[in-house]
Amino acid sequence: MKKSLLTLMMVFTAMSVFAVDLPKQGFGFQIGWAQPILRLNSNTSKDTLSNTVKLYGLKVGVVYDASYIAGFGSSMGINYTFGAASTPWEKKNMSFSERTKYAYHELELFVDWQYKFEVAKETYLMLYTGPTIQCGLAYQYRTDKRNEMTDEVTEGTTFKPYTSELNDVAMKRINVTWGVGAGFQYKRYFLRGGYDFGLINPYKNADYENGNHTRGRIDQWNIKLGAYLWYK
Repeated sequence: MKKSLLTLMMVFTAMSVFAVDLPKQGFGFQIGWAQPILRLNSNTSKDTLSNTVKLYGLKVGVVYDASYIAGFGSSMGINYTFGAASTPWEKKNMSFSERTKYAYHELELFVDWQYKFEVAKETYLMLYTGPTIQCGLAYQYRTDKRNEMTDEVTEGTTFKPYTSELNDVAMKRINVTWGVGAGFQYKRYFLRGGYDFGLINPYKNADYENGNHTRGRIDQWNIKLGAYLWYK
């Protein structure tokens, strides 16, 4: 009987401690910088990655944040990400040069598990990790040529991998990444940054040209600044 009462008291004590330290929840928005990294084009003679394309752009979205117990919690939401890039003009011979322009749009659904701890009054540091499902809205690139004698620019063919039927170009719209990162929060305002590792091969057809593999992945650097509009 005494043991049962003691156990019951310990349970109520633990519940009261966690009740006093109930987590805060927040819903808000975030905006920041993003660098999608498309590691896509394989060498056609062997299964090795090559031709990395680094895009530069922005990320904007909404986020819901909650802590559950002892600083552990989650952060989830939806982002829109845009990235673009243009390579420098590269001289191919005495007659012409080439450059390639890229544009990339996607939606992201992310779920991060996080640990948040207070370092000063209403000031927190956090660590987080978790998956993101990316849905490609549009991706295209085009290689233009410039006449070195006249400076006349001729636009090349625009490739759209999400709708292309070419085996070595066609890509899936759905990509899955796993991210790790850290952040800082003061009152309603927060700053987060991290890196997402691509987990799947984004090509529609993984085999072409006599059985050689097309493989790759899509990674991403990102830094986000945000604020909670609702916070309790």
